[in-house]
Amino acid sequence: MKATTRVIQWTTSLSMLAMLFAVQLSAQDSYYAPKGQQIPPPSCFTIRGAWEGGYVPCTPLSHYDWLTDITHWRAERRIRIGYDPARYEMPALKWTQSSFMQPQMMVHDRYFYDPVANKYTVDRYLDDLDKRYGGIDAVLIWATYPNMGIDDRNQHDMVRSMPGGVDGVRQMVADFHRRGVKVLFPMMMWDQGTRDPGASWPDAIATLMKQIDADGINGDTQDGVPLAFSLAADKVNHPLAFEPEGGPHDEGIAWNVLTWGQYTFQFVPTVDRYRWLEPRHQVNIQGRWLRDKTDDLQFAFFNGEGWESWENVWGIWNGVTPRDGEATRRVANIERAIAPFLVSQDWEPFYPMHRYGVFASKWPLGNQTLWTIVNRNEFDVSGRQMTVPYEKGMRYFDLYHGVELNAKTEDDRSVLEFTTEEHGYGAVLATPGTADGKVQELMAKMKGMTEKPLASFSHEWKPLAQQLVEIPPTKSAATAPEGMIRINGTDFLFKIEGIEIEGSDDVGVDVQYPWEDTPRRFHEHKMQIKPFYIDKYPVTNAEFKKFLDATHYRPKDDLNFLKDWKGGMYPDGAAKKPVTWVSIEDAREYAKWAGKRLPHEWEWQYASEGNDNRLYPWGNCDWLPPVPRAGVPTAIPSAGISPQVPAGTSTAVPGAPVTSPVPVNVSPCNWGSDPKNAPAPIADRGRVMLTAADVDAHPNGASPFGVMDMVGNVWQWTDEYVDDHTRAAIVRGGSHYRPLGSIWYFPQAYKNSQHGKLLLMAPSYDRSGALGFRCVKDAE
Repeated sequence: MKATTRVIQWTTSLSMLAMLFAVQLSAQDSYYAPKGQQIPPPSCFTIRGAWEGGYVPCTPLSHYDWLTDITHWRAERRIRIGYDPARYEMPALKWTQSSFMQPQMMVHDRYFYDPVANKYTVDRYLDDLDKRYGGIDAVLIWATYPNMGIDDRNQHDMVRSMPGGVDGVRQMVADFHRRGVKVLFPMMMWDQGTRDPGASWPDAIATLMKQIDADGINGDTQDGVPLAFSLAADKVNHPLAFEPEGGPHDEGIAWNVLTWGQYTFQFVPTVDRYRWLEPRHQVNIQGRWLRDKTDDLQFAFFNGEGWESWENVWGIWNGVTPRDGEATRRVANIERAIAPFLVSQDWEPFYPMHRYGVFASKWPLGNQTLWTIVNRNEFDVSGRQMTVPYEKGMRYFDLYHGVELNAKTEDDRSVLEFTTEEHGYGAVLATPGTADGKVQELMAKMKGMTEKPLASFSHEWKPLAQQLVEIPPTKSAATAPEGMIRINGTDFLFKIEGIEIEGSDDVGVDVQYPWEDTPRRFHEHKMQIKPFYIDKYPVTNAEFKKFLDATHYRPKDDLNFLKDWKGGMYPDGAAKKPVTWVSIEDAREYAKWAGKRLPHEWEWQYASEGNDNRLYPWGNCDWLPPVPRAGVPTAIPSAGISPQVPAGTSTAVPGAPVTSPVPVNVSPCNWGSDPKNAPAPIADRGRVMLTAADVDAHPNGASPFGVMDMVGNVWQWTDEYVDDHTRAAIVRGGSHYRPLGSIWYFPQAYKNSQHGKLLLMAPSYDRSGALGFRCVKDAE
């Protein structure tokens, strides 16, 4: 038996030596080299089966070896990167070190802005978060993606398009500051296809952020924000806290005082690389698509860091459950009260605990010590939890439950007993004498808060239901009004997909039609289309001018209204171009004046598609040349099927039914070398958006009913959908503007089977130079 044991131990030792040697080859300065942003825990926490040598519990020696190893790695890394902590000592950036809860907030959130009252509702937004999960310390205000790229407004223009312009945004930021909340905005260095900012990006960002008095910048998709951005902010005497989405190179933590943590979660917590290099470096863990936030919150609490409490994800609601909300409230209350401990340079992760699956970090501060504790088990753990050296006069407080602990003395050690609930939290403070007033206040609050266990709160995740905004019918017409085409009623297979860049087919993506029980990306529904009339062309500048002359209409929120007009008049030569820079509210007012309405999306689609499932209004040929690539010449297509509509249809007789289906085989349209013969405008790919084409410039683009200019010139307003947090419009047809340089720009939906979802905030923000409309009227 003893011989067998020695063989197992010898085999295990060889395996450990081989593993350690392999680690040394890849990182000579540490056996526990970081893997990306995460430093692995002691290997003794890994449970091994009998065939792997069996589980060997951690000991004080294994903990000492692990801690010594990562401490050595930290010391060496600081030397290698020439670490300078100066920015963490700047008074203007000290707020980051206690900024634990930070949501990414879409400006389209209905709790943030009221378009009817035409005002920001910061208090309503913050009050809701206070109620649901205990409030926030900072907010990342997202005004750009996914709408950016619908026209040539760059990321800063999108901010300036918010209600009230720069002055309005500055007052909104002041409203957050009044409530003690710091404000960040994002920067997208991939935004190189829209309007040139006219200055270097570091200078342009620093200037705008000073104008609106923002506190920091999130570097979207960036693995570290370059030092040049911090220096530019310093130069204008407005230091900014920079927060890259990805982890910077180690030297970057000297000027990136914040970071997102996008972790791979496992049972045993990992140590954050940047937090370990500099404990004053704040990390906000972000798992926007996770519906269970336990991993986010427990890894954050173990590392003494924060959470990106992101719920409105590009207009897709992923709200926290009541249990996660209550857990957030408790974690946040503790972290805010003990924040000075959580920047301790003597932080000791994985302080030895008695029970497997319960993990603690030790945070010494002067003659006091704090432990933050997480229970990763699926069951409550009670009784003996931790042992500490005996110190005469030392008292111990269970901060989580708000009670004092009676330490049991065993030899020269003190044993602490308490309970941590399943997937729960704990915090213990050791202090000589009486706890100070702030700690007593925290304990009183936590005692009342933790009377109900977390398990008593619902952990069920639910999507938000959406509603279609009603479009009141018009007075029915017996004959086609001037400029309109009759579309006869029919049975129609309405089949459509959303083209959102993110979200896969998760519930909540895209929209929820009246016949569906949840929002989703792909839709199919057999429906009855009632007869209606539709404008042959989109509404033009000249037609909109008649409306203005007759009504003297001027919207309350008039920023960007008819932005391309001067002195109340459209540009010379633009009479027949589609009117743009009009919000959905502006379009509805015009339609009401004209005795019409905006189309439902399925009406628009049937007028474009007919009943033969064609890809485009004119048929199944693709009119666009390939997207240009560096070094690759682009030829105009000259081969393929002709641009006329498929057999069995007629564009000479408006309203003629489609009688024969066509196979969906896409080929280039055979329109030769003259763009005027194309069924739609050729894409405009410059940084400055060109004007749209005249609405009658492309007669080869007629739909089977003779409706013109439906695709590729300007997007067109149709339906609006709302849920408790988001408004969004379905826009159809795509536009001529396709900025180059990034897949993250607002995607085009040229095909009849696709639609765009434009998040709505306010008329000033929603208006676009690539978005117009056409009207319909009900028919007898």
